[in-house]
Amino acid sequence: MERTATAGPPDSPTPSGSPQPAAQVPQALDGMPQQRAGDAAPVDAGGEPARSARPAAGLRGLRPWRLLPSPTGTPFTFGYTALLAVTSLVARYADPAVVDALHQSSSTDVAHLVRAPLLVLPASALWIAGGVVSAYSLCFLLVLTALERRTGGLRTAGVFLFGHVLATLATEVPVGLAVLAGRLPGSSAHRLDYGISFGVAASLGALAGLLTPWLRWPLLLVFVALLVQDLTGFVDPMTSCGHLIAVGLGVATWPVIRRGRRARAAE
Repeated sequence: MERTATAGPPDSPTPSGSPQPAAQVPQALDGMPQQRAGDAAPVDAGGEPARSARPAAGLRGLRPWRLLPSPTGTPFTFGYTALLAVTSLVARYADPAVVDALHQSSSTDVAHLVRAPLLVLPASALWIAGGVVSAYSLCFLLVLTALERRTGGLRTAGVFLFGHVLATLATEVPVGLAVLAGRLPGSSAHRLDYGISFGVAASLGALAGLLTPWLRWPLLLVFVALLVQDLTGFVDPMTSCGHLIAVGLGVATWPVIRRGRRARAAE
């Protein structure tokens, strides 16, 4: 049978005629939360409850500056961004002949991949095709910063290089084989190819695996739809195929980066 609180008897007069204090009434029913003495709601001068001067908890949690890299929070993205800023300045202000020579020597075309793959594969990721005003430069900042804050710098660098290298090979090796088979002219082996877009696409695919489903799938669908639109428009079919491959490679890293996020949260 449930217990209930009952009030004590009414005040009874003392021999001197003054009322005697009533018995102490229990503060609340069993199971009811009790308000602490320091939690009383503030009131204004008119006796009405005053509005709290503190901002809402959701607003206090907003930190927009975490969208951008920092030397302590995201050292890999911050350092890589600084390096890309330098190469972008070189591409913008250096002599055009020098810039063209640098781009040619960093190109991951078939001819360079055959001669010096270990040199051109990382060197090609030092340049932003289209400069710092391109869409991929903004994606680079936001996507890699978000990925590194969740899974750490080493895994972020690994995902970026994984997508950059494998997507490059997946698009250039068929070109080389087609040139050997006589299906493409020899000039196809010297196609200028450099930039960070494959690595960014792989990083976005990886980041999607760390987001909530209601954000993950719309992000992937919109991004893939844009890539398919470029592919069907035949603007640059080989690069468009490389972007789709890179996104798939990023999705393939979900088990690894999810373990990385759990390990980082446990630190």
